[in-house]
Amino acid sequence: MKKLLLLVFLSFPTFLFAQTKISGTITDADSKPVSGASLVIKGKLIGTTTDENGNFSLNTSAALPLTLVVTGVGYQKQEVAVSTSGESVKIGLTPQTELLNEMVVTASRVEESILESPVSIEKMDTRAIRETPSINFYDGLQNIKSVEMVTSGLTFKQINTRGFNGTGNSRFLQLVDGVDNQTPGLNFAVGNLFGSSDLDMESAELIPGSASALYGPVAFNGVLMMRTKDPFQYQGLSAQVRVGVNHINEQYADPHGLYDYALRYAKAFNNRFAFKINASYFTGLDWYATNYTDVDAGATPEQRGDNNPARNGLNIYGDDDVRTLTGVGRVSRTGYEERFLMNYNSYSTKLNGALHYRLTDNMELIYQYNYNQGRAAYTGSNRFMLNDFNFQQHRVELKGSNYFIRGYANLEDSKNSYNGKGLGQLINKTWVRDLNGNVVSEAQADDTWYARYQAAFTGNVNNVTAADHAAARAFADQGRFLPGSTEFEDQKARLIAKQGSGGAGILSQSKLYHAEGQYDFSDKIKVLDVLVGGNFRMYDMFTNGTLFDDKNNKITIKEGGAFAQASKRLLNEKLKLTASLRYDKNQNFDGRFTPRASAVYTVATNHHFRTSFQTGFRNPTPGDQYIKLDAGVITVLGGVPDNSRGMTVYQNSVTTPSLGAFQAAFMQAMAGGASPQDAVMQTKDIIQKSNVAYIKPERVQTFEIGYKGLVNNNLLIDANYYFSSYNDFILNQVVMEMQSPVLGPDGKINPAIVGDLQNGKTRLYQLYTNASDRVTSQGATLGLTYLLPGNYTVGANGTWADFNLRNANVNDIPAFNTPKYRTTVTFGNSAIAKNFGFNVAWRWQDTFEWTSTFNGMRPGTIKAYSIVDAQVSYKMSPIKSIVKFGANNVFNNQVYQAYGSPSIGAVYYVSIVFDQLMK
Repeated sequence: MKKLLLLVFLSFPTFLFAQTKISGTITDADSKPVSGASLVIKGKLIGTTTDENGNFSLNTSAALPLTLVVTGVGYQKQEVAVSTSGESVKIGLTPQTELLNEMVVTASRVEESILESPVSIEKMDTRAIRETPSINFYDGLQNIKSVEMVTSGLTFKQINTRGFNGTGNSRFLQLVDGVDNQTPGLNFAVGNLFGSSDLDMESAELIPGSASALYGPVAFNGVLMMRTKDPFQYQGLSAQVRVGVNHINEQYADPHGLYDYALRYAKAFNNRFAFKINASYFTGLDWYATNYTDVDAGATPEQRGDNNPARNGLNIYGDDDVRTLTGVGRVSRTGYEERFLMNYNSYSTKLNGALHYRLTDNMELIYQYNYNQGRAAYTGSNRFMLNDFNFQQHRVELKGSNYFIRGYANLEDSKNSYNGKGLGQLINKTWVRDLNGNVVSEAQADDTWYARYQAAFTGNVNNVTAADHAAARAFADQGRFLPGSTEFEDQKARLIAKQGSGGAGILSQSKLYHAEGQYDFSDKIKVLDVLVGGNFRMYDMFTNGTLFDDKNNKITIKEGGAFAQASKRLLNEKLKLTASLRYDKNQNFDGRFTPRASAVYTVATNHHFRTSFQTGFRNPTPGDQYIKLDAGVITVLGGVPDNSRGMTVYQNSVTTPSLGAFQAAFMQAMAGGASPQDAVMQTKDIIQKSNVAYIKPERVQTFEIGYKGLVNNNLLIDANYYFSSYNDFILNQVVMEMQSPVLGPDGKINPAIVGDLQNGKTRLYQLYTNASDRVTSQGATLGLTYLLPGNYTVGANGTWADFNLRNANVNDIPAFNTPKYRTTVTFGNSAIAKNFGFNVAWRWQDTFEWTSTFNGMRPGTIKAYSIVDAQVSYKMSPIKSIVKFGANNVFNNQVYQAYGSPSIGAVYYVSIVFDQLMK
């Protein structure tokens, strides 16, 4: 591919090069030169930037007269007519307040005013990225209204909007320069572990809510479009050093340093060829998951705790294996704390290079390569360790002012990644001894351990106190490998290295190939503005049997779609109507149309009302369809029919909620004096046979109204309300497969399955399926930004979100995982005094329940919390640098953002940035 691009670069005719020269100077309102201002010929791609003295020079083959479009950070966009070749153009830029009309692209896939966007959209521009009170631009996104961010680690953060949140969010599309940033095996973007550094980030635009009508099935809950800096516009050498500390006043870790380094260099030649290179490296000690709350599903809340023989600590692994022993009761294995199983030394390496070549004034060819590697922990159905995970991307794009053709490939290699929770369960099978003191095989380990416990508790072991759970456990645990011991570390390394059955290691070398194009016919069709586009995508999965059943079966998934959008202005340009229609087809599901219609009415200058009807859908991800993961005590199983061929889980399993109800009723009957056999017969019919359907796409319809306006040029108001209706919502349902037939000849529950439960002749499955009933959600946001005298800016936003189950089956509750109320307040000034600036953000959210497969779809409480981020900066203009002192979570409120994930504390840091040196 690189050779092909080089051949194109060298062979393209030189007669297409510039024939007209335009030069001049750009100054501000005080007649001072403006450095780094961008000039582009209107309707073309060709352009240039000003040097440190505000001078520019541009060679072009475009015919005169022409119009220059001039932009600069902190200045109003301006158009300047040029009619004479060689003329020295003098341009004066007018300062722009932060509240004036910005331009966005993501809402309609064409450039438009943010005030006139047909749907809700937020933007974080270059200045906001530079001045964010958070430690980096990605963390700063959570200060935007509507945004939910869940932290699993220092580099692993998930963004979501409008509910149904998760620690791995495959319902939200994250793009960098138009490239889907998801890893094909995980099926979601890994926060900013892989992506762009702050130095190369130009802007981020976010659409809350479904955008499937323009972006396809992945954009079910929203789109984050990140754009990096164009090497033609942002040239020179930039460098950043950031040093920080976390783990302040924590129980299990001492204060530890964080180190973040980044370098960027870009250079353009004759406005025709440009390149950029980026390198960044981050390292630090990640947050520890140390929530040891007893979540034993078979015990009442009063019975749970340290004295529960069947205790199941949330972040303790191996103790989720439970049996009911005759004469003893329910007992669980002794587990290992997560902190001894995971590698919290996180890091992120990002290398990036791009070549840009302007074939003509309106045709640019781009090749970009990204290399990423890192380590991070995240919470899924288990706690997983992305260990030395490698992610590479190739992008080729040909674009003009009104079209693009783009192709890219995402390639992953999981390297040394492993299942942390499964690792604890597997280590528990390596050291168990029989009554003679001999280590038994892994297949016999659980049976032997429970036999030892039962013998000790019932008084059949000399020198062990009978009817004493602590003594029985100590006897059963004889020979247990202690964390940190040589034996423990040896087994840990062996099991991580072993991928697939019997090992904790995970292998994924999957690939994603994507091609797409778009053409804007607006300058060719006079009656309407028309935009068309389409894409084709193929997943090529390979896990060698560790995640998918692909050791001998190749799994590829193909899907594609096309859209058309038309818009028209009416009523003297006051009313803008837009309609779009998209069609998508996945090889495993029926094709589907997704329409969108909107209207924006301008009641006065800078005052706009909008309304829209949006539809969206989400194809099940490759994981939803084909995963077949043996995760210790549970198997995660994708929901397409051919993934469970030859299995009986869909035909012979029971619902896990009914098992919990049965266990409680059974124990109550036993306490009332019933014999075990009578108690079984009295309570068995509480158990319910499962009836799980195969998976299909989920659908949403949303009605939205909103207003965005600018009052007196210093108060920006943005408000909206939405109502969404969901059908076939994709969720997980945990069932237990029985060895005996679930139903007897009479069609009722077979009592023999109770014996299966007691003897461990069962298997838990997490199945991917759909909610059978319609559910709805609604919400509203209000954002206010006020520009105070003296360049102070205060902002406040609030979000209300509500989920209505309607008449849905309580056992099919999808995980809304969203607080009802959230609010953010920001206050800042980029020039409080000469060269000094500051920014502060306060965020609060209320208590809510988090439900996930990590805890068997049982809810866990996320308590209300507030967090303050702050920074103070000092500009050193002579050396083009900014020093920043700041903190994420200034007051070190150690909070959980997802049940089962780590608690998040403070990060205090100092950074220095040198920008566009050697320009």
